[in-house]
Amino acid sequence: MISQLFDAVFGCRHAHYSFPITVRKNRRGASAITGTYVVCLDCSRELPYDWKEMKVVSGQRQNHPVGSLATKEAA
Repeated sequence: MISQLFDAVFGCRHAHYSFPITVRKNRRGASAITGTYVVCLDCSRELPYDWKEMKVVSGQRQNHPVGSLATKEAA
């Protein structure tokens, strides 16, 4: 909580990223959300990355029930 406030006031803009890295085994941290993460090259922070959306995602898990509905309709 305090780190988020500090980042909001003085933090990094995370403008420069590494190439997305996918880990094989479950891991804590940024890759725990999507299995893939990028690293900010300015501050070295790991950020979760979504390959399907091709963007950095927030720290919360997101369920997409629409994808499962589309599969049922197509069948």
